[in-house]
Amino acid sequence: MTDLTAPYGPLAYFLDLHPDLGDFRADAIGGLSLDQKTISPMYFYDEPGSKLFDRITACEEYYPTLTEKGVFLTNATDIISSIGANTAIFEYGSGSSEKIEWLINGLQDPVAYVAMDISKDHLIESASMRARAQKLPVAAVCADFHAPIHLPSDILPKQDQWLGFFPGSTLGNMRPEAAIAFLNRASETLGPDAKFLLGIDLEKDPAVLTAAYNDKEGVTAAFNLNLLRRMKRELDAALNIDDFEHYAFYNEDICRIEMHLRAVRPTQIVINDNAFDFQAGETLHTENSYKYSIPRLESLVESTPWRLEKAWTDPQNWFAACLLSNN
Repeated sequence: MTDLTAPYGPLAYFLDLHPDLGDFRADAIGGLSLDQKTISPMYFYDEPGSKLFDRITACEEYYPTLTEKGVFLTNATDIISSIGANTAIFEYGSGSSEKIEWLINGLQDPVAYVAMDISKDHLIESASMRARAQKLPVAAVCADFHAPIHLPSDILPKQDQWLGFFPGSTLGNMRPEAAIAFLNRASETLGPDAKFLLGIDLEKDPAVLTAAYNDKEGVTAAFNLNLLRRMKRELDAALNIDDFEHYAFYNEDICRIEMHLRAVRPTQIVINDNAFDFQAGETLHTENSYKYSIPRLESLVESTPWRLEKAWTDPQNWFAACLLSNN
């Protein structure tokens, strides 16, 4: 059952698809029961975790945020020309909607902006602020981009095409098979003749990658270890945080950064009556971040209805803005 309200404050429409927010306790117990203990990175983002991530993006070693911004702004004229006019924008994982400014202001005759995020309260607040600042209609969809998203046909004014916008290299946090499934769902959501603008983190010197996830200030380490603090606080888990350390490395065989929490000595995590033993050196796998070359990305995209139309990069070829077309 969906909730569709018009108007919703300053928003043209608000569509609540009631996304599954997960069950932290069940997912923690299930993940810790695996041979390679793991947990979904979705649980990074409680309030302390979100604040720590904001600090990560300002770290000297963490290149993706500023490099992506530079690629978009430097190539804005060419990107906007390649997109065309009379477009409705659908931003996946919009967050605070800060990264959309240049695109909304640059596009020729955009007809609407739709912000999509899983956090309902934050979504309504940020999209409402955007609605007050823009002359075009702004709508919001509360949804999880790992699930199908169907947009009612009468939500917004008639547009020539939809443009999906997915910055932040978030596609790289998905395993390739999950990335393909996401792009297939996006094709169904946005329909024929749509375009999709992606931010993609590219393969580069492993030393640069390793440094980006092991900053000198230890902010990424604190972000990773916050998962254990959240387990203690929300699940009443019995564990010693000092028994674990942040461990991030580049797996060259599969072109991805892996983040883990590694036991520095034999220890346990106990949730309810479930005890999970860790040997020294054993890890809890918390996140992946795949890095792509343009040919590898193109090969992945060819398994979907999309095609890579054009890519723009920075002078060091560290990051790419990639425009896909669905026709």
